[in-house]
Amino acid sequence: MGKLVLASSSPRRQELMKMMGLDFLIMPGSVDEGKYSSLEPVDMARELARAKAEAVAGQFEEAVVIGSDTIVVLDGAVMGKPADKSEAVEILKKMQNRQHTVITGLAVCDSRTGKTCIDYDKTEVYMMPMSDNDIISYVNTGEPMDKAGAYGIQGIGGVFIKKIVGSYYTVVGLPIHKLAVMLREFGIFIFDS
Repeated sequence: MGKLVLASSSPRRQELMKMMGLDFLIMPGSVDEGKYSSLEPVDMARELARAKAEAVAGQFEEAVVIGSDTIVVLDGAVMGKPADKSEAVEILKKMQNRQHTVITGLAVCDSRTGKTCIDYDKTEVYMMPMSDNDIISYVNTGEPMDKAGAYGIQGIGGVFIKKIVGSYYTVVGLPIHKLAVMLREFGIFIFDS
């Protein structure tokens, strides 16, 4: 096996990979996300993860590449990364005091053989009621600006989360329980067996 590559610039995903004890390179996978916007949310997350992994795998002779994409869904609508502060406020006003679903697609691709495994995980997230002042103050921290759904559960935004049903790591952006199983298919073991 060659190199292990994470096709993401997300510091959260990088931290989780390090936490798993993996030695890896970082090379973000650039894809036209608009091509996938008409898909159902689960399919969108899976296909974006696959596209990112395969785009990066094409740049290596021998590497195992991990792609991931996280989508936040409220009432069937995808809540993407906010374009600006006013959109972040708008998204959070819709999601406060409600339940939404976070779907993270995951793909692992071997550049040498072309073998690709694709999966996803879902977590239900229940947000607390938030005042307009809470929302504006939170948005002004800057934390929501690069995150689907305009919040970070692993940051100060976590104070607004009442409970989750599912994996915390799926909400952060990398379902490590699924990744560990998928990596075994490529001869990479978190723990020596």
